[in-house]
Amino acid sequence: MKDWMKLIPESELATYKSAGFLSDMKIGAHPALIVIDVTFAFTGYEGQTLDESIASFGSACGPVSWEAMPRIVRLVDVFRARDLPIVFTRANEENVPFAGKATKAKRTKAPPAGYNDFPSAVTPKAGEWVLGKTRASAFFQTPLLSGLVQKGVDTLVFCGVSTSGCVRASVVDGFSNGFATFVVDECCFDRSPFAHAANLFDMDAKYASVVSLEEMMALMGRPNT
Repeated sequence: MKDWMKLIPESELATYKSAGFLSDMKIGAHPALIVIDVTFAFTGYEGQTLDESIASFGSACGPVSWEAMPRIVRLVDVFRARDLPIVFTRANEENVPFAGKATKAKRTKAPPAGYNDFPSAVTPKAGEWVLGKTRASAFFQTPLLSGLVQKGVDTLVFCGVSTSGCVRASVVDGFSNGFATFVVDECCFDRSPFAHAANLFDMDAKYASVVSLEEMMALMGRPNT
């Protein structure tokens, strides 16, 4: 059993399975990777505690961000090696009044300089789409859907932050727009382990197939290297 599943009561897992939830989706022929908000605003600086990260950036998730980072890099590398589309989302700085307003959280301080920068390990390369957004879902009032349709994408693979917020909102909208949707559990993170587990469970039950990094690589037919 995966670590996040250990927080879900066994009786509830059984109930959901008996009701037809938690079924697997099939990966399509044309997947794209959506990397949700892996910026310093949500990671904080490497080496900081969670409290220190929140002091630097009110929305940061601290150490779990940096634990997930090498796995996110591996996932990005798989898509780059196959020349498949990758979309990196972050706050839309062109619409400053809305930046950082993806949720109803009340933060009194303006975000510090560099909050919207990507850590060097996951810096987008030339030709990779950096998509600004103003709300939790990467689809809300952005050109993401039309861009994916233009490229013939049929499957979306999600990673990033936070599992319970922008990842979940984007996954639900991806599924609602007719894509096969996958979430790589080890490549997502959240400031709350409980919220992380509960939302992976709910997405796996209703809107996506939640898989490990190794399972995702196997589905894509790439050797585990």
